[in-house]
Amino acid sequence: MSGVEPVGGSGGGASGAPSEFEEMLERARGALANAHAPYSRFRIGACVRAASGRLYAGCNVENASFPVTQCAENTAIGAMVAAGDRQIVEVVIVTEGAEPCPPCGRCRQQLTEFAGPDVRIHLCGPEGVRVTATLGELLPMAFGPRTLTRPT
Repeated sequence: MSGVEPVGGSGGGASGAPSEFEEMLERARGALANAHAPYSRFRIGACVRAASGRLYAGCNVENASFPVTQCAENTAIGAMVAAGDRQIVEVVIVTEGAEPCPPCGRCRQQLTEFAGPDVRIHLCGPEGVRVTATLGELLPMAFGPRTLTRPT
C-alpha cells in the first residue's frame, strides 16, 4: 500500500472546539467502550461521516457463532442507512491493539457500497491516528455497484 502513511493527531480549532475529526474519534472511542466482544476480547469502534455531515458510530457485536459477528464498520453503516444517509466521506476505526487494524475484507466491500476510492480511512489506537489510507488503497480493483452495470 504505497500511499498509506502514518499521520499524527490533529488539534482543535482556534476557539478550542474539537475538529470534525476529533469528534469522529471520540464517537468511535465511545463505541469501542460499548463493544460486545466476550469471545475474541478484541473490541473495535468505528465512526463514519456522511456527506450530510452527520456522524454515525458503531462497535463490533460478537456472538458464539463467529461467522455472524457484526463488525463495527457495518454497525456504523447500518445506523447511517437507517437514518437516511447513503454516502460516506470519512471513516475512523479505533482498536486497543498494538498494530493498526484495517477493516476486514467484508467491511471493505461494505464501505465500497457507500464510499468512493478517495475516502480517507483513519486507523487509530488509544493514542490517536496511526495510519491513514484511502479506501482505494485498501481495496484496489474493488467490486462495486458500477461492476453490475449491464450494457444497454
